[in-house]
Amino acid sequence: MSEINLTQKEAERLIALPKKQLGLKAGQMINMPLPGDSIDILVESIETKEKFIIDFSRKSIKLQKTTKQLRSREVIVLLRLDINAAPHKNPDNRELGNSHLHVYKVGFSDKYAIDIPMDKFSNINNLEQTFIAQEEVFYWR
Repeated sequence: MSEINLTQKEAERLIALPKKQLGLKAGQMINMPLPGDSIDILVESIETKEKFIIDFSRKSIKLQKTTKQLRSREVIVLLRLDINAAPHKNPDNRELGNSHLHVYKVGFSDKYAIDIPMDKFSNINNLEQTFIAQEEVFYWR
């Protein structure tokens, strides 16, 4: 399969788009996966109708380990939040701890990570609030 690339500007635009879960009714809760499972949530941009997938994974022997990622065009990882995972080393050799945020970067795809911005993720242990800012709309601000 050939690799799909985005420009940095396009990736940032896709990340910033407000997204709504397809088929979600007002007040409906999202059931998070049990340890050892994962779920895919289909979402769509409110503005452009571009489709995305948000994955929540708890597939690990380590029960506190979770991964949440936002994918575009089915295969492009725009954001991936790793909590209690293995430490990460960026392509520039910068080392990060067990919890970090991968952000799409041209030429590196999702191999580049940053420290978790606590202004965006104030409670990383609350799965329901990781990508949900208000009501049933998903935001990255």
